[in-house]
Amino acid sequence: MEDAPSFTSTSTSTRVLYSFWLSSCSWRVRFALNFKGLEYEYKSVDLFEGEQFNPEFEQINPLRYVPVLIDDGIVVSDSLAILMYLEDKYPENQLLPIDPCKRALALQACNIGCQHRQLQHTATSHELSESIKKKISEEDSSTWAQTVINKGFLALEMLLKDFAGRYCIGDDVSMADVFLAPQISIAMSRFNIDMSKYPTICKVYESCKALPEFQASVPERQPDAKKSVIA
Repeated sequence: MEDAPSFTSTSTSTRVLYSFWLSSCSWRVRFALNFKGLEYEYKSVDLFEGEQFNPEFEQINPLRYVPVLIDDGIVVSDSLAILMYLEDKYPENQLLPIDPCKRALALQACNIGCQHRQLQHTATSHELSESIKKKISEEDSSTWAQTVINKGFLALEMLLKDFAGRYCIGDDVSMADVFLAPQISIAMSRFNIDMSKYPTICKVYESCKALPEFQASVPERQPDAKKSVIA
């Protein structure tokens, strides 16, 4: 894959994103910011090193997770809340369709992503892996993870099969794509999910992968990416 253009700024922007390169929730916000053409300063919060528990970060987000967006002094945490905030404040390159039926469909897809994201959440997966290993084998824990992820992907496949074009809702990028593309990438790389069972969302993912805004948001291209860590 060729180098993608940088969408981050560390000096001129009043917009700051607290992110962790392996966080799928942070990834979707990076994708959305890039798609809307919004510059931002990237500030890393290393979840593996426990930086989310630093008192300085706790002042910003008492729940101690990423992503957190600070935009002209306004603090917004939780990826869905951030995306809705960006959509309302920066309507250029809209991510939610105007048509109420398509808008509802996109939000349904986002909701499915929210329901299953905890398993793919970097900190949660890390904590679960340590506790689960004490009780069940690594093979059993992987099988359990795959079962839960496949359940969510099956629901998305059924929801979108009659509405998808190049992307989840026709041929325009929507918030559903912003949620889905990072989730699929992590499901394949971290949990070895067989996407051939889901032709609709697999096609959507391939379309998203070709977008320069998506390419710039991938974990490996973030300032805090650690090449020695296997996602």
